[in-house]
Amino acid sequence: MPITVGQDTAKTRKTLSVNGKTISFYSIPAATEAGLGDFSRLPAALKVVLENLLRFEDGGFSVSTDDIKAFGEWAKNGGQNPREIAYRPARVLMQDFTGVPAVVDLAAMRDGIKALGGDAKKINPLVPVDLVIDHSVMIDEFGNPRAFQMNVDREYERNMERYTFLKWGQTAFNNFRVVPPGTGICHQVNLEYLAQTVWTDVDQDGHEVAYPDTLVGTDSHTTMVNGAAVLGWGVGGIEAEAAMLGQPISMLIPEVVGFELTGEMVEGTTGTDLVLKVVEMLRKLGVVGKFVEFYGAGLDHLPLADRATIANMAPEYGATCGFFPIDKETLRYLRNTGRDEDRIALVEAYAKENGFWRDEDYAPIYTTTLSLDMGTIVPAISGPKRPQDYVALSASAASFAKVISDYRGTDASKGAQAMADEGPAPSAPLNPQKSQAVKGEDYTLHDGSVVIASITSCTNTSNPYVMIGAGLVARKAAALGLTRKPWVKTSLAPGSQVVSAYLEAAGLQEDLDKIGFNLVGYGCTTCIGNSGPLQPEISEAIVAGDLVATAVLSGNRNFEGRISPDVRANYLASPPLVVAYAIAGDMNIDLTRDPIGQDQSGKDVFLKDIWPSTKEIADLVEATVTRAAFQAKYADVFKGDEKWQGVSVPDQETYDWPAASTYIQNPPYFQGMGSEPGTIHSIHGAKPLLILGDMVTTDHISPAGSFATTTPAGQYLLERQVQPREFNSYGSRRGNHEIMMRGTFANIRIKNEMLDGVEGGYTKGPDGAQTSVYEASMAYQAEGTPLVIFGGEQYGAGSSRDWAAKGTALLGVKAVIAESFERIHRSNLVGMGVIPFEFTGGDTRKSLGLTGAETVDITGLESVTPLQEVPCTITYADGNRKEITLKCRIDTAPEIEYVENGGVLHYVLRKLAAK
Repeated sequence: MPITVGQDTAKTRKTLSVNGKTISFYSIPAATEAGLGDFSRLPAALKVVLENLLRFEDGGFSVSTDDIKAFGEWAKNGGQNPREIAYRPARVLMQDFTGVPAVVDLAAMRDGIKALGGDAKKINPLVPVDLVIDHSVMIDEFGNPRAFQMNVDREYERNMERYTFLKWGQTAFNNFRVVPPGTGICHQVNLEYLAQTVWTDVDQDGHEVAYPDTLVGTDSHTTMVNGAAVLGWGVGGIEAEAAMLGQPISMLIPEVVGFELTGEMVEGTTGTDLVLKVVEMLRKLGVVGKFVEFYGAGLDHLPLADRATIANMAPEYGATCGFFPIDKETLRYLRNTGRDEDRIALVEAYAKENGFWRDEDYAPIYTTTLSLDMGTIVPAISGPKRPQDYVALSASAASFAKVISDYRGTDASKGAQAMADEGPAPSAPLNPQKSQAVKGEDYTLHDGSVVIASITSCTNTSNPYVMIGAGLVARKAAALGLTRKPWVKTSLAPGSQVVSAYLEAAGLQEDLDKIGFNLVGYGCTTCIGNSGPLQPEISEAIVAGDLVATAVLSGNRNFEGRISPDVRANYLASPPLVVAYAIAGDMNIDLTRDPIGQDQSGKDVFLKDIWPSTKEIADLVEATVTRAAFQAKYADVFKGDEKWQGVSVPDQETYDWPAASTYIQNPPYFQGMGSEPGTIHSIHGAKPLLILGDMVTTDHISPAGSFATTTPAGQYLLERQVQPREFNSYGSRRGNHEIMMRGTFANIRIKNEMLDGVEGGYTKGPDGAQTSVYEASMAYQAEGTPLVIFGGEQYGAGSSRDWAAKGTALLGVKAVIAESFERIHRSNLVGMGVIPFEFTGGDTRKSLGLTGAETVDITGLESVTPLQEVPCTITYADGNRKEITLKCRIDTAPEIEYVENGGVLHYVLRKLAAK
């Protein structure tokens, strides 16, 4: 489909000749010459947004000349001018957990538009959409050569209904491609193959136009591709669907934080160690809703793989994106990963001509800056439950002692100090730790036993330096007779098949197999909670001993309850350190000083004995990570294996919803919807459904992992004769709203402050008795009582999952009142018609003394405007009343319309039906 641009853009439209071919582009220097403003010192990340507006200026696309001039004002104002703009990304990226409900919504919208008298074919992506199936493979089998094939077979057994539905979507919708299971993780496939850095397309006049590659994705780690100078970030599935259907993303011109990198990484450190420090620094600074752009002389020594690792974890440091400008390293990476030479030449010529190129003179204006000397980086991990909980490796054992102290409620300060001073005995964990013998085994578990060690996720498996490093650690360890401890579940789940190609070319996969890191699948696995079950005897020992078992993974998320229901403390680490912890098997060990095991002769082996040098790693990367490998592995990326090719689908424009399916159901959002929007109403007589604390993540709100038979979701499946072995996970069942609303606020570690010391998805119902959140919601809805949720700071942090908002809406929640919101979840709430509010004037749930027995009234919403403050009355159980002021976090004018329509998809559907 030709790209569409504004009509009155001749003043900035220019041509560029590359390798004998002429191509059009929209020139930022020409915009300056035309008197629209001085844009010369804008950060490259912001120039991408400016170019987007130049391309869509006028022509009925909600872009005005004043919008473009605002970027010049941004520079004059020292990096600030929060003007609302309409932004249109070039494409959309999805994965199957978030993609299935998005395709479900599109299918339901086809039914909905027909009910309104419209044409079903109007519901069709207008921009290219790629969906990569990467979230479904679970680690049922591990540590043996059969693991990969057995896990793939089990994946298809569990998910055939979903895969049939997705394959139908590929045939029913235009501009929609599916990358089959077993190929890789969406962000790594995007970085290594889909992304082009500079995109090209044909406009409505038949001219080929070059412009920056941009995208949004239904996964928060879409930001990874910013490492290759592709501006992208995560949005909820709701917002992504609207973008697919031609709706602009309404946003404020962001502040841009400049992060200067200087120096070089030192021997023994990795890109993972660097990014964990970056996360800590930026979380401390506070960058929610902001762009971060990395600059400085240090970039000359930072491979693109390390840049992608830093960009990937933008959600962990809270930014919209972490952007790296185009430079020589960008071109080297594009060439090495098999991109076409003409494309590489275009990227260089376009970047230099249009002001996107980073060289020694690159010195943009930033809103604020901070700096890091990479020479100061030390080996590190992060945990036990947040990515920003940075711990230097040398302090890890002492830090874990504090975790035990906090959990047990005992004073372990003396033990912690002893560990810091002398280091613990590897086999003798300090009091007040507990231990428990494992039935049928000759070992005992204790607090700190590492039961999961997983090389996983796009964050690190995309980086050949740390993957080759992990392989070399395994090689050196195996040569000394070391292997994983018998209680450690080990796994290797690369982000693409290219990783396997270079590990095999280097002979390192055989070494990893010896330590237990056999290939288990190509997908997210442990990082999203698909770690699979532990050995039953180990799980039973953990429960019986109330042990604080630990997991170490090379992922990006370690939130409570995410990795495994048996694990309380989760740590992020580089792949080489994951291998080391699998060998040590104990978080109490200080890997910088204590032996991690003994060799064949009984001699102590230390981490330094098996750690590879930087040169060893670099030499193997140079020899085995080749352009030919990328070209070969991505030659048939959309074809899939025989299993995928054998999935048959009906050829029809609307979906024939299978009534008995427990995976795919027609959602209720558009059923009975009228052709006219409604109005926003004030909220009267609402009751609190939950009162939650700080840093409540979307994992707390809508967990992705497994669930028990005793949960409302488990009961739903049992009633439909689905056996527990076939439950799969919440994430895999996101196409069924009945399960997902039962799973909302059902995380096993969530803590509702309306209850004393209770973990899990519980609250009080209308009768004051403890019950599940789902059952309480149904009881309140039966009474016609609206519901609200109270929260603390950073409400909705973490994954971009739209079900955290969809489930909230289906539970009858009309408003969420918190101290602050993370960007994506706030947008998702608005997209589902749930209004976010922030406390003002120092009020918090604690200062107000909330218990859940209150009644809440929020008024003045009939005429609410973006970011308006409105009155709220809290009536306590004893009849006393408290008047407070709330800030309405409907941030833009289009969002007002979305809420009036009941949600953004309702808004789009009515617009399309009316045409």
